[in-house]
Amino acid sequence: MFEEYLKFYQDFPTPGIKFVDIIPYLQDRKVFAEVTAEVGRLITAPSVACPEARAFLFASPLLISDSGVDNIILFRKRGKLPYSGDDLQTIEIMKEYGADKLIYRNSDIAAGKAEDGVFHVSIVDDVLATGGTAGGIAKTLSETKLVIGGKEYGVKVNEFIFIVELDGLNGRAGLEEIAPVYSIAHI
Repeated sequence: MFEEYLKFYQDFPTPGIKFVDIIPYLQDRKVFAEVTAEVGRLITAPSVACPEARAFLFASPLLISDSGVDNIILFRKRGKLPYSGDDLQTIEIMKEYGADKLIYRNSDIAAGKAEDGVFHVSIVDDVLATGGTAGGIAKTLSETKLVIGGKEYGVKVNEFIFIVELDGLNGRAGLEEIAPVYSIAHI
């Protein structure tokens, strides 16, 4: 149903890559509402981790919905997050067109709600290609230990939710070993 709204650009941003343009989802009020409602329906965690930048557009509206989301953890490129002390953390990810780094703040995780010593997080991203970005985020979060008020807390990834999945690249295979994978549209 949602696939018909997508646009595609061959050889962008580099030769051999077929870019999936989800901007049409943002240009139709009804479609955007339906897509974000579906994302909200799939989420089981109070915190959402979302990588730069298009995932922000679909995760942020969940804060004012009845999805139960009350915290967003942003994963940004270097130099985009203000911080103090040793709050910033860097992760290396492998995208379909090369290695990259993302930065997040431990304080953004701690701003969420913990249950039984664990912060539960859903990862929302725009496109599932090879799974490198989501897998890198999940691995890092799963290894994260936060000490708050003298007590140690872990992080658990509840699920991955993607706006679009590129089925031919089989990115979900490695992610399913971590948590369930859901996609709104498939191409």
